[in-house]
Amino acid sequence: MSDRILYLGDTAIAQAASYLTGIMTHYGFDFDYVDSDTKFTDELLGNDYKLMIISDYPAANFSVDQMQAIVDKTKAGMSLLMIGGWESFTGLGGDYNKTPIAEVLPVTMKDSDDRTNFSGPCLVIKNQDHQILDSLPFDSDIPAIGGLNEFTPKPDAAVLLSAVRYNAEKTDGKVVFTENSKYPLLVVSESPIARTAAFASDVAPHWVGPLVDWGTERVKAQAKGARDVEVGNHYTKFFANIIKWLCRK
Repeated sequence: MSDRILYLGDTAIAQAASYLTGIMTHYGFDFDYVDSDTKFTDELLGNDYKLMIISDYPAANFSVDQMQAIVDKTKAGMSLLMIGGWESFTGLGGDYNKTPIAEVLPVTMKDSDDRTNFSGPCLVIKNQDHQILDSLPFDSDIPAIGGLNEFTPKPDAAVLLSAVRYNAEKTDGKVVFTENSKYPLLVVSESPIARTAAFASDVAPHWVGPLVDWGTERVKAQAKGARDVEVGNHYTKFFANIIKWLCRK
């Protein structure tokens, strides 16, 4: 199996996909990219990818046979990551809840529209130590997001991060925050053969929210054919860590 990554979706490389392709270019990952309007081809199945990333890439772009082949490859050792969006998970046109790919994701998806937007504060809370998280200041510098897809972790999966929504009210001249609801945000699963992950929010605006600027330094990155992006260094390292863990680096 090669170390190459296949990244599907996020509209186009010159649009929302500029963020993740920029991160992967910055960290030196070897990847192929397919935009959201391009159908999946059988030829891609022959490239023996180490990791497949699906993000805002509708299930309708696959045939049933292609999706079953992806399931088989995942069970044989290819890692799989799904990132949230309108055309991820169930979404509004994602519809992965009705597909064979639902079998290998570490989460159970809703049967209807699972999109949730946050107009108030929604913080990213670390639940446990893990290789993906341990080098990042989740406890001392808590980031926030703007929306996500709702799902339920499977029994054998680990919920590394939660998204906690707060109500903010002004009382006696002071702003008071009270916890409203809690959602699984980063869920992973690992067997001796396969690793899978689901990130409920997006890697790109608008759902990524303030997380895109998380960090003490600015990182400028640009993939070939993409827009240049300027983002936070903790943000870039977080998504790079997810990819490294899935690729067993």
